[in-house]
Amino acid sequence: MSDKPLRGIRVLDLSRLLPGPFCTLLLADLGAEVVKVEDVEGGDYIRAMGPTIGGQSAYFLALNAGKKSVALNLKSPAGLGIFMRMAARADVVVEGFRPGTADRLGIGYQAMKTANPGIVYCSISGYGQDGPERDRAGHDLNYIARAGILGLCGRPGGAPAIPPVQIADLSSGMFAALGITAALRESERTGEGRYLDIGMMDSALAWMVMTVAEYAAGERGGRGRLPLTGKHPCYNVYRTKDGHDICLAALESKFWEAFCRTMGREDLLPLQFSERPEDFAAVEAIFAGRTRDEWAQLLKGTDFCCEVVPTLSEVLISPQAKHRGLVRDIRSGDQANILLGHPLRESGAYEPAACPGHGEHTAEVLSELGVTDRELAELEAAGIVRGRSR
Repeated sequence: MSDKPLRGIRVLDLSRLLPGPFCTLLLADLGAEVVKVEDVEGGDYIRAMGPTIGGQSAYFLALNAGKKSVALNLKSPAGLGIFMRMAARADVVVEGFRPGTADRLGIGYQAMKTANPGIVYCSISGYGQDGPERDRAGHDLNYIARAGILGLCGRPGGAPAIPPVQIADLSSGMFAALGITAALRESERTGEGRYLDIGMMDSALAWMVMTVAEYAAGERGGRGRLPLTGKHPCYNVYRTKDGHDICLAALESKFWEAFCRTMGREDLLPLQFSERPEDFAAVEAIFAGRTRDEWAQLLKGTDFCCEVVPTLSEVLISPQAKHRGLVRDIRSGDQANILLGHPLRESGAYEPAACPGHGEHTAEVLSELGVTDRELAELEAAGIVRGRSR
């Protein structure tokens, strides 16, 4: 769409793996021109990770649709010079190095600000740019542990359950995208840039807002025993007659009442927020009395916040997800692929774009800087840039 809100914004993305690329994917979906700046060797690490589709990493394909790729050796004076010229024409820089690395490379915020006073510069790191643990290594699992999330995941008495979603990585990417769009608005108004310091652990902890509120109010239930993690019968996961899962989330009294009356169990009305094992057992017995399909049929005519737990395959073909444009079937090479759409709905159709090959747009971007074909060939021969490959 030509009228997307970030049309005309150019983003230089120095990040790798998930947090930064997810941030810039959101920006690209909103119309920004995102240029991945990758090293000349392997590029973004995620290109070589995980399962493949059409010979390419499924992870890379999921995170980099619609972006451009420039392969550049930032450790060389010539490569650094090219990047600084790119930065002078950009609106945003996103980096995901360990704290201090960008400064050592000569591409930190102060250097960027000198080249472009209006630049919005976003650093995404594990624990932020300062503090006693800023240099500590980690990945999503470590950050959600340190944020208090992992210790509360799972059933009472069991080991912590690893979430299937990378909470710290994705939340930091979302906070980064939000901060960047706000900073762009401020830069438009004042002409001055902004520096954004996004920590992955910080972002995960920020999503603990309800859990910390419970803690502040005196809740100490622990794993699987908090009001929104299984403490009460009205908000829990149960097992059907044939061994499938079903979730009940009847927090409001009207929903709990509707559940009890539909089941013919008005005797359970006072037990919505009970903590007694025998009351849990009574609700468990209700759900164990029907098969998954029987529950699915019954729930079509009810209104008490109860859902059969679908498989991922079922989610991806659900009429609601398809109607909302959240699941898009495309081709990656000669293989079928699935991309998730943007939940921020706008008028007009979404057209999935291709993912860039490593250095695919090097020549295009450098030509905008006035680099000639001959100069480009010399830069490639010297290992300063890499281009024209997929």
